[in-house]
Amino acid sequence: MRKSILTLAAAGSILFSCSQSDEESTSMNPFFEPYNTPFEVPPFDKIKNEHFAPALREGIKQQQAEIDAIVQNSDEPTFENTIEVMERSGDLLARTSTVFYNLNSANTNDEIQAIAREMAPELSKHSDNINLNEKLFERVKAIWDQKDGLGLNEEQHKLLEKRYKAFVRNGANLSETDKEKLREINGKLSTLGLQFGQNLLAETNNFQLVIDNESDLSGLPSSLRSTAAEDAKAADMEGKWLFTLQNPSVMPFLQYADNRELRKKIWEAYKNRADQGNEYDNKKILIDIANLRREKANLLGFDTHADYVLEETMAKNAENVYNLLNQLWAPALAKAKAEGAEMQAMINASGESFDLEPWDWRYYEEKLKMQKFELDEQEVKPYFSLGKVQEGVFMVVNKLWGLTFQPIENIPVYHPDAKAYEVKEADGTHLGVLYMDFHPRASKRGGAWMTSYRGQEMEGGERKAPVISIVCNFSRPAGDAPALLTFDEVTTFFHEFGHALHGLMSNVQYRSLAGTSVPRDFVELPSQIMENWATEPSVLKEYAFHYETGEVIPDALIEKLQKSGTFGQGFGTTEYLAASLLDMDYHTQKEAISKGADEFEEASMDKIGLIDEIIPRYRSPYFQHIFAGGYSAGYYSYIWSGVLDTDAFQAFKETELFNQDKAQAFRKEILERGGTDDPMKMYVNFRGAEPKIDALLKKRGLDEVKVDRSK
Repeated sequence: MRKSILTLAAAGSILFSCSQSDEESTSMNPFFEPYNTPFEVPPFDKIKNEHFAPALREGIKQQQAEIDAIVQNSDEPTFENTIEVMERSGDLLARTSTVFYNLNSANTNDEIQAIAREMAPELSKHSDNINLNEKLFERVKAIWDQKDGLGLNEEQHKLLEKRYKAFVRNGANLSETDKEKLREINGKLSTLGLQFGQNLLAETNNFQLVIDNESDLSGLPSSLRSTAAEDAKAADMEGKWLFTLQNPSVMPFLQYADNRELRKKIWEAYKNRADQGNEYDNKKILIDIANLRREKANLLGFDTHADYVLEETMAKNAENVYNLLNQLWAPALAKAKAEGAEMQAMINASGESFDLEPWDWRYYEEKLKMQKFELDEQEVKPYFSLGKVQEGVFMVVNKLWGLTFQPIENIPVYHPDAKAYEVKEADGTHLGVLYMDFHPRASKRGGAWMTSYRGQEMEGGERKAPVISIVCNFSRPAGDAPALLTFDEVTTFFHEFGHALHGLMSNVQYRSLAGTSVPRDFVELPSQIMENWATEPSVLKEYAFHYETGEVIPDALIEKLQKSGTFGQGFGTTEYLAASLLDMDYHTQKEAISKGADEFEEASMDKIGLIDEIIPRYRSPYFQHIFAGGYSAGYYSYIWSGVLDTDAFQAFKETELFNQDKAQAFRKEILERGGTDDPMKMYVNFRGAEPKIDALLKKRGLDEVKVDRSK
């Protein structure tokens, strides 16, 4: 998600030494000129690595001058001459940082990573210079103290509140000694978080499972074999098959490969990423991060990092988070144990004598699904070609809000895989630009995410349209077939598109409050509610067509998908909750963690009784969400928002799937408003009441699970 201009530095950024002087770079640097491109998107075709450092240094210089001018203003502080001027400051730094960090995630290289490591302390220092500026805070506080008599509108009041709290939460009230301690901690955290992510990318890219005996491919679908053969050929290993730790490779291998030893080999490599005692090991880094976060929270007057983070969320405190997670844990674990018992019975019935292990789970779950529902994922995938799924997403959004998506030709892109679209309102009005980038590559981190290259704001009384991007790691085309998605990938597409809509439909005055600039446990509502339309039978029939025959997905197959809807939710919910609880355990510590990461994780999982056949969705050394991705003490947000989205979708289910009144209410009360109001108030304005957990339990099949609470 896009960060505030005043906090971009905390993410870590760049200092780059090159032979070219800053003056020479400036004259040819595309960041120093207005973007002369369609819709003023970044001129990716002109941007080179050597442009980043000079632009960032100049951006720091310019923003500092803008802040100095505010401080030196002899006029009494007002909302207009202080808060609004701060809001407009740092444009060059924001434009450059946004492009740089997005490329560092989606199309990185050794040079970009080196730049990022060098600049991280510089950007952190700049952020602290603003957040710890005593005279600047005095002006902000003076406005805050008289806020009720200023006649501010709702959005202005929210921006003032956000800015004032940001100063307090970033140490403005600390003594000079403690401010210096905070600067040191922030500098270390910016570097450590960056290194964590770079280590994980290197570990993911370093492993290869090369198969040269075709019999070892037994059980694998032809599409996966074709992709593996093409990957091997690209790696100069023609005639062999290459499997990697990218999700579209490792997960179907675990799901279908008959060779148990090879499943174990790739599973062990996957679960031991950044946990191998080599130069990319993240165990010490993550403990240092957790301890530094606690130390920082203590400096700022909080007992734990979780207390610090959750103060500004819907959850408010760790107790509420644990209550939700624990409420779901018992039925989820009970369901997972029942699933495991069924798979063990299947193993025993086949004449095998081994116990179910983690590298067996997906393999036997697939077989059990086939046995129970006669549902084979390979039977489903041909109906989900990427192009048709994309048409389905566009169709749903058009039916709900009238938006259209037109490909833009001759527009700069940051990688050939990235495609750009102009997004228009039903009346043809320009709404924004959307980039989409779907397939894995060595230069892209794993997972799926939405980000922005320009956030929405008002400028001169006119709406400045956003430039949004969604980045995924979907299966590539194989052989003569188009890219065929798993059903999980289909829902991921809808999910990320929901985030994109949050950014695209934003219609606020100030960019700091635009789009996804909302509490972490509210930001997943617009994304997760979109997943619900993906699975509706009437919607499926409008986008799920067999890529070879053109046949619409049969009713019998839809029925199988529906009947199997809660299948595997024991495993899926348990591995997710385990990771969420692990995150909370790391960040509710009141003393420094003295254990090693493996020992800490084991103790955390033993405490909740996680079974040996399942590990947390993200083990500590590759838990990028919380150690390098902004979700610390916040990974629970997906399930918190899950309560919101399942309850919110009932508003449509109770009326009609494309109810225009409900769609417009969701747009006006949530999608357009960004962070301009309290999230629960916004939700109640849409739904009419606070959400209930019942719909979530039913959706996951946990509402009727019998839990033995005697143990």
